[in-house]
Amino acid sequence: MKTFSLAGNAALVTGSSKGIGYAIANGLAESGAQVVYHGSTTQPRQLPAGAAFVQADLQQPDAAEKLIATAVEQKPGLDLLVCNAGSFFDVPFLQMSVADWERTMNLNVRAAYFLVQSFARALLARNRPGSVVIVSSTNGFQSEEDSTAYDTSKGALVMMTRSLAQALAPQRIRVNGLAPGLIRTPLTAPWIDQQHDKRKHYEKKILLERIGEPEDCAGAAAFLLSPAANYITGQVIVVDGGLTVGQIGRM
Repeated sequence: MKTFSLAGNAALVTGSSKGIGYAIANGLAESGAQVVYHGSTTQPRQLPAGAAFVQADLQQPDAAEKLIATAVEQKPGLDLLVCNAGSFFDVPFLQMSVADWERTMNLNVRAAYFLVQSFARALLARNRPGSVVIVSSTNGFQSEEDSTAYDTSKGALVMMTRSLAQALAPQRIRVNGLAPGLIRTPLTAPWIDQQHDKRKHYEKKILLERIGEPEDCAGAAAFLLSPAANYITGQVIVVDGGLTVGQIGRM
C-alpha cells in the first residue's frame, strides 16, 4: 500500500473553481486521483490532465443528486467526495430575513447533506467503500460578531461530520472534516491586502504568525482521503495556524 497515494481513486470537489476548493482539488490530482472540479458559474483557470469540470448551482433542491450522477458519468470510479462549496453571506441578526437565512443554510448545510447522501447511494450501488471530507470552519467552534447564520451553518457541518461518520461506517464510508481558520482566498484577499492594521491584529493571534494559504488545507484533505487515514473517521482537523489554540490560551 502506498500510504499517501490516491492513484486509482476518483474525487469530486465541490466549490473548486477557486480558493480552498481549487487548492484541494489540485492537491488530490497531484496525489494521483482523477478529479472532477465543480463551480456554480465559472470553470477554473487551469485543469490538470484528465480532470473534468461540472457546473451546478447547489442552491437548487435537486442539484446535489444531479451533480453526483454527472460526476459518476465523468469518473465511473468515483469514491472520494469533498464538500467544500459554501458562502459567507450574512447580515446582522436583527435584520436577518427568512430568505437570508435560507440562502446560507441551503448552500452551506443542505447541499452538503444531500451530496453525501447521493454519493453514499452511488457507492452502495457499486458495492464500493469511500471517503468524504466536509469543509466547515473555525467559526463552527467559536462565533464572530454579525455572523450568526454563517456560524450556525458551520457548526452544523461539524456535527454533520460526526453524525454521518456513524451512519455510514457500516457501509465502509469514512467521513471526516476540515475546519480552516483565516485563509487568503478571493473572498478574504481584498481586506487582508488592504487593511494592514486588521491583518496585523489577526497575525498576532495566530501562533504561526501568518495568515493561511489555500494550499495549507490541501495537504490535510489529501491525508484524510488517503490510505494513511484508513482508521480515522468522525474527526475534524482544524487548519488555522494555531489561532483557536492561542485564543483559548488567552481566556
